[in-house]
Amino acid sequence: MLLKALTEAFGVPGQEHEVRDILRDHVRPHCDEIETDSIGNLIAIKRGTSKDGPKVMLAAHMDEIGLMVTYIEKSGVLRFYPVGGIDPRVLVSKQVLVGRDRIPGVIGAKPIHLQKRDEADRPFELEGLYIDIGAKDKDEAEKLVKLGDGVVFATQYAEIGSGRAKAKAFDDRVGCAIIAELLAKDRRWGFTLQAVFTVQEEVGARGAQVAAYRLGPNLAIALEGTTASDVPGSKEHQYSTRLGKGPALTRTDASLVADMRIVRRLVEVAEARGIPFQFRELAVGGTDAGRIHLIREGIPAAVVSVPTRYIHSPVSIIDKQDFEHTLALVSAFLDSIDERGLPC
Repeated sequence: MLLKALTEAFGVPGQEHEVRDILRDHVRPHCDEIETDSIGNLIAIKRGTSKDGPKVMLAAHMDEIGLMVTYIEKSGVLRFYPVGGIDPRVLVSKQVLVGRDRIPGVIGAKPIHLQKRDEADRPFELEGLYIDIGAKDKDEAEKLVKLGDGVVFATQYAEIGSGRAKAKAFDDRVGCAIIAELLAKDRRWGFTLQAVFTVQEEVGARGAQVAAYRLGPNLAIALEGTTASDVPGSKEHQYSTRLGKGPALTRTDASLVADMRIVRRLVEVAEARGIPFQFRELAVGGTDAGRIHLIREGIPAAVVSVPTRYIHSPVSIIDKQDFEHTLALVSAFLDSIDERGLPC
């Protein structure tokens, strides 16, 4: 299963090779051109039936939030730094995998029996955490890991409950899987489809900027996993998105005011096809689209997302129907370009 393979793959920013290899093998038979650019983006081109047709870019990022080894103590435990936005409160006692060899470890901290009262009353800070890989000392640890090694959570994909799934890195392996499935369809459009699996989104959407400048699309959509907060403790107006209610359309976030011509077309297509959808209700965070739309003379861009609970944590949850409906919506949107032309 593609989504299982992608979410279990190792892919912190700048070290997306494993994710890229899975995607390349999956999409190669369905593309006219495929290459990896100088920064690490995987670019897959499916040429249109018309040589004069427009270029439409779909982007999803391969990287996930994670950690990086920065120092090895004499005792053999590893100090680390976050790569991407991680809340330190979710880290204590989590199992992790370090480096390309996937060395198992656990994130440790001072035990509660040794903490002073003021320490016990506040969350751990990053400086108080470390990774224990079971090494007896620094020399043994250095034989297993190197400074700069990436660290990911040791979370396995599993289907749970009624039609839902849990895994790490749904942000943004859901977007990658959707684009890969679209490429695999026995379908060509009148326009050229530029599918870009980007790098380093979690540290500033750097790969998307490079790819968009090079490809110069006429229109772009970023496929994402986005925050769903429909859980106890959150007020309903702060849910952002809800599981099981369909793909989420962005009006605005911290990096982008979406091109409303694209958003209106997405809404029209969804209503015509009976595809459920919702609007993302929070305006925080950013995506690849925030970088893409600023390139050259400006590229009309929008975002379509799969709602994801507990995003940027060791384990997230999605509703598989949201995934399928997102795939259906983007596919129908591409078909609408053939039928009615670009919305902008």
